[in-house]
Amino acid sequence: MKTTPSSSPLGDFIKSRRERLQPSEAGIQPLPGRRRTPGLRREEVSFLANMSVTYYTWLEQGREVNPSPEVLLNISNALQLDEDEQKHLFDLANVDPASAGAVPNGEGSDHGILQKIVDQLQYPSFITDAGTDVIAWNRAAELIIADFGNMPENERYMLNVIFFKEDYRRRLVNWESFARYAAAVLRASFDRSKDNPLYTERFERLRRESADFEYFWNLYEIRQKRVTTALFRLPDGQEMEFMLHSAAVIDSDPDLHWCFFVPVPGSGTEERLLSLLEKDRLLE
Repeated sequence: MKTTPSSSPLGDFIKSRRERLQPSEAGIQPLPGRRRTPGLRREEVSFLANMSVTYYTWLEQGREVNPSPEVLLNISNALQLDEDEQKHLFDLANVDPASAGAVPNGEGSDHGILQKIVDQLQYPSFITDAGTDVIAWNRAAELIIADFGNMPENERYMLNVIFFKEDYRRRLVNWESFARYAAAVLRASFDRSKDNPLYTERFERLRRESADFEYFWNLYEIRQKRVTTALFRLPDGQEMEFMLHSAAVIDSDPDLHWCFFVPVPGSGTEERLLSLLEKDRLLE
C-alpha cells in the first residue's frame, strides 16, 4: 500500500480497512457518482462512525494523532474490525481499550484451561482478572492463603480478601506491609481502570469501609507489581514464607495475572508445604 509523507501507522491502518469494506457489507446505500477507490468512501465511514468528514480525514492523513477512546471505538465498529484488529487500532493510538468500554468479540479466556494451569503447580497459585477476582486457584492456595472455594463469588476478589477477610489478616504475619504494597500497586494502575464501574464500586467501598486502606491510599505511594514476600502463620502455628511472583498477560489477555507463591529457600517452607499437601490428600 502506498503511503504519503503525512500519513501515520494509524491512518494507514484505518485506510486499508476502509478500502476492503464494501457499502453493501456496511449496510448503507452507496453515495452517487463514480467510485475511484475500492471499498467505502471517507464520507461513508464518517457517517457510520458519527463524526465529521474533516476529522476522519485528518486521522487518515496523520494530522490528528490523539483520538479519544470513544472515537476509536466508533471507527472500529464502523469498519467492522475483529477483536485482533480492534486491539491493534487502540495500540496504534496508545489507548487502553477498556477506557472506551471495548468488549472482546470472542468468548474470552477458558477458565477450565486456566484452572488446569494452576493445578500443575504444587506451590500456592491463583489467577485474577482486571477486577482482582480470583477466577482459578489450586488446593495449596486454599490451604495457605484463603479458602477461595467457600467464599461467595461476589466476595472472591483479592482487594476484598486483603482488607476485609479477618482470617487472611491473621494468617499473613506481614499483613501491614503487604496491604500497603497492594494499595500502592492499585495507585499505579487506578487511572487506567477508573472508568470501569465495577472497579470504581469496589474502590469506593474500600475507601468507605476500610480505615487501613484509606490511610495507605492517602500516602500516595506508587509501586509496580514486583517480587515481594509473604509470611503466613497457619492455624496449627506453622509458619511458611513465600516469594510472591506475578506473571502478566495470560492466554493473550492483558487483564489476567497469574500469582504464584514460591517457598523462600532455606526457610523450611517447601518441606512443610509438601507435608501439609500430603496430609490433605490422605484426608480426601
